[in-house]
Amino acid sequence: MSQIIPFHGTLYDTAVVGDIKNVVAPPYDIIDAAGQKALHDRHPQNIIRLELGLDQAGDSPTHNRYTRAAVTLKDWLKSGALKRDAQPTIYYHTIEYAPLFLSPGAPTKVLRGFLVVTKLEALDSGHIYPHENTRAAAKTDRLNLLEACRTNFSPIWSLYSDPQGLIIGLLETAVKGTPARYDFQDDTGCRQRLWAVTDPTVLKQIVDTMQSKPLFIADGHHRYETALNYQTLRRRQAGSPSGLQPYDGVLMLLAPLEDPGLTVLPTHRVTTTPLPSYDHIKALLGETFEFQEFPFTDATQATVRTQFIHALRTNGRTIPMFGLVLTGGDRYATLALKPAHRPSAQASPRTKLDVSLLQQLVVTKLCSTQQEQEAILYTKDDHEALDWVAQGKGTGALLLNATKVSEVQAVATAGERMPHKSTYFFPKPLTGLVINVMEG
Repeated sequence: MSQIIPFHGTLYDTAVVGDIKNVVAPPYDIIDAAGQKALHDRHPQNIIRLELGLDQAGDSPTHNRYTRAAVTLKDWLKSGALKRDAQPTIYYHTIEYAPLFLSPGAPTKVLRGFLVVTKLEALDSGHIYPHENTRAAAKTDRLNLLEACRTNFSPIWSLYSDPQGLIIGLLETAVKGTPARYDFQDDTGCRQRLWAVTDPTVLKQIVDTMQSKPLFIADGHHRYETALNYQTLRRRQAGSPSGLQPYDGVLMLLAPLEDPGLTVLPTHRVTTTPLPSYDHIKALLGETFEFQEFPFTDATQATVRTQFIHALRTNGRTIPMFGLVLTGGDRYATLALKPAHRPSAQASPRTKLDVSLLQQLVVTKLCSTQQEQEAILYTKDDHEALDWVAQGKGTGALLLNATKVSEVQAVATAGERMPHKSTYFFPKPLTGLVINVMEG
């Protein structure tokens, strides 16, 4: 069901560029303007100059950040800053992190996966499943870059099922006792390690094993749909050639969905437009939700906040539950969905999601217009959401519990799409560890 292709990855040569930490970057879609500028300034060969270049005065259709990226890529390949591996390779990748944002003192976790090219499949093929809707503007931006550079700079992150861990076991055996190609701590404190696996026997075992496995896109829906659009364009330009072409595949990080190192975080909503008073909201939603209040003073706010988050996390394991706080307010509240309003067992997987219920039963009532909903801010961090409201950056915060991986799988398999900003898979794979130059 999934055709993966060991490939000649293009990697930074640290003998030329120096410390790998200074030339990689987070995924483009989580970088704000300040982060973009900081990465540009960090190193003259930081991957941001290819993946998310700065606009310049006087840019035109023939001279812009996309055309500059194409010229820069060629320069770096010519200078040896980037070098293409000689052998077909699967790149074993681990990300070790301490999830302190989830639970202070929690033990270290390790996400294990591998970077490879995966054959593109239509999203209704039953081979590769999306779970989120996409937006046109983001796809236009990515297509402009892909047309100019003909390169995948950052991997799409997809999941596959492997309860016995056979594939990761093969990779770990293959790299045992071998120094990692890269081994460094990134800006967020994650330990990033990468090995190149080239043994043809191991590669064939992995390719053969993956053929029976569907893939579920965790992160990178815009880039996947862009890759499909690019494939269509290139095949039309080339007169629909037979055989597998470089643009028929896309760079992916594949990880088992059973991996204990996989973390899914909620994406909290912070409203920025005026909201009704707390009493009005309670009257508006009281028929549907059971409110539990957590009053606080300036002196007790930190302690009460901890109690509130703990209650949301603990009680939300078994019933749909949300958190609420308003700017200038003196209480947190949990909203537990009353039994009469909970989805039936026969409801679709999408309908059962907490994020769907929040959108339908809360957001549409508090932010009734499209403009109000588009003004909502998003964050994966409990405290950031609450701090934004306390600081007046937002008018109210709506906290959720994380969507389970099994729920993502159920929605995708059913052919449904989740609401916008439903999941935040963590830790995010970096851009620039390995790139896939499809055509020179």
